[in-house]
Amino acid sequence: EQPHGLLQTDSIPEVGEDAAATVGMSDMLSEEEQDELRKELAKVEEEIQTLSQVLAAKEKHLAEIKRKLGINSLQEFKQNITKSWQDVTSTTAYKKTSETLSQAGQKASAAFSSVGSVITKKFEDVRNSPTFKSFEEKVENLKSKVGGGKPAGGDFGEVLNSAASASATEAIAEQTPEETH
Repeated sequence: EQPHGLLQTDSIPEVGEDAAATVGMSDMLSEEEQDELRKELAKVEEEIQTLSQVLAAKEKHLAEIKRKLGINSLQEFKQNITKSWQDVTSTTAYKKTSETLSQAGQKASAAFSSVGSVITKKFEDVRNSPTFKSFEEKVENLKSKVGGGKPAGGDFGEVLNSAASASATEAIAEQTPEETH
């Protein structure tokens, strides 16, 4: 027969197992074994109580040291956040993700740059096309007729700004008589 105690090989019921099986174990132990287990139980409970008291004393001592050093909860929180962030940024997963996002950003930037170049080139092509040149000439002629004695000239942007300014002036002139009624 094997001796019973800490090295006992009997299985301990897991959570959810039949409670009746647990009750049956005390029937299998002799009175002497039960007394020994009760003493061990009391000893472990006493050790837990002592450790709890020691922990409480250590926590109190820790708080006193922090108070003397001027460390408050907010500073601790900031330090914990900083430490946690450093821990996260030092992980392989973070480094790989950061590198991948950086590469993706570079590729996107290059793509946007090339799209911008293509658009600029297309605008230049349109502006240099015979149709646009013809349109620009007609606008210049119209501007010289509307502008009266002003010499023809200026680029298309100036013509558009001039036309927009004239439209805004007309709109204000039309609103003024209505407001006086």
